[in-house]
Amino acid sequence: MNIKEKAQEYLGRAEALIKQKDAVQPAQEQKNVHQQELERAQFLLHQAFDEDSDGNKEEAVELYSQAVELCLKARKQTQDAALQKNLTKLAEQALERAEALKGVKEKKGEPSLLTSTKPVSPLPSRSRVVPPLGIGSLSLNTSSSSSEGSQSSRQTGPQVCGRDTYTKEELEVLRLTSIINGREYVPFMLVDLRERYAYPLPFSDKDGKLTLSHKQKNNFNKWVRPEDISANPKLIEMIDCFSIKQTIVSDCSFVASLAISALYEKRFKRRIITSIIYPQNRQGEPVYNPCGKYIVKLHINGVRRKVIIDDKLPLGRNGELLCSYSNNRNEFWVSLLEKSYLKVMGGYDFPGSNSNIDLHALTGWIPERIPIRPNDSEFNKENVFKMLFDRHHKGDVLVTMATGEMSDVEAERTGLVPTHAYAMLDVREIMSKQLFLLKNPWSHVRWKGNFSELDTRNWTPKLQEALKYDPRNAKMFDNGVFWIDYESICRFYDIIYLNWNPNLFKYTFALHQ
Repeated sequence: MNIKEKAQEYLGRAEALIKQKDAVQPAQEQKNVHQQELERAQFLLHQAFDEDSDGNKEEAVELYSQAVELCLKARKQTQDAALQKNLTKLAEQALERAEALKGVKEKKGEPSLLTSTKPVSPLPSRSRVVPPLGIGSLSLNTSSSSSEGSQSSRQTGPQVCGRDTYTKEELEVLRLTSIINGREYVPFMLVDLRERYAYPLPFSDKDGKLTLSHKQKNNFNKWVRPEDISANPKLIEMIDCFSIKQTIVSDCSFVASLAISALYEKRFKRRIITSIIYPQNRQGEPVYNPCGKYIVKLHINGVRRKVIIDDKLPLGRNGELLCSYSNNRNEFWVSLLEKSYLKVMGGYDFPGSNSNIDLHALTGWIPERIPIRPNDSEFNKENVFKMLFDRHHKGDVLVTMATGEMSDVEAERTGLVPTHAYAMLDVREIMSKQLFLLKNPWSHVRWKGNFSELDTRNWTPKLQEALKYDPRNAKMFDNGVFWIDYESICRFYDIIYLNWNPNLFKYTFALHQ
């Protein structure tokens, strides 16, 4: 009966996508190489300002010098007058401050470095202190009391970074737990806040490119950096769960974990995602690095560890990213966080995990799992709902849910994906209804049963108004977000994964010889 109406709906959606593609296309044109060098020089200059402000004279001079060299190189090679002007201005700023720091004054009649045709000699600088690259570089705590070392570590603040010294026993444990999939990941320490991110040339990870999955290899075109596919790349424009989209990498539990962590940060204004990405500005906010180097602080094997990555991402033959990404094509935090986690896990050919593990790595929050067994006397259905409702709205817990095995026919009928993780965005008890708002990490394919957009019986006008939900609007665009009743959750879902805020708990440790 409604086939013409449905066909018109699909045509309208196709036209909208075509317009969207045409609008995005100019932003995806590759940047001029000299513009990229200008951006790297600006980042070098900003990093130099930071070192300068902190009183690190030699390091500031080195960065100012590199900014000057990069500007002069790009200015010589480009014919763009406006770009040449910007490069000259930037070089003047960097050179003036570098010479002031070194006490150098330009002699009368002597050509300026900016007008001279001679190669620029790098300004001398001291050897930079490099943060430890391996467990063997970590310092032994020689304090007579290990408890004193533990106390000092608490004073530095575990939410910021780990300790810089360890007992002999702790180092032995770290040696056993730091080799993961053939690579060593050391704890994130105070000295890592001085990690260098600015380079004249784009940074490449010494560990090489991540192994691609079979599906990625079948459609792989090349590795790209953000500046290759966006004219205005940013690390973050907005932390939001709705923009996150999983593609062909089988890491639904990680993407679901990322979604609820992003939602939590946006809702409660607590930095659990943005606090783990570096480089950061003076306000502690992560920033886009045109030099291509990032560190992500992940909680792996008991401690926060630093994971160094570059910003190279796999691109498909049709110009699409073959990894998870943000629907805002100018921001790349989703892709880079996924890359850092999958580097630790061994590559994009990831067999999958569960949200407890993934959320713990992102947040350090304490994992718990609740099997959904309606016929089991130990599963108290109402108590579980009340706990989820109360704790979610207080911000005490992050929740994902996973479906169990189901036949192809049942999956098609229900709209649910078998053995798949979903992010829990909300839970409500309203008008005697117990409802959950879930998100499929794919950002499409939704529940088709009770309280879906297809349900014409349960969606009363009052309920729609109370939840600010219009099924007719929802039909127009499948973003993978849907309402579902608790009865259906108990029928089709297998496990509830919870990660608890560690600030809710107190611990007592007993040591035995």
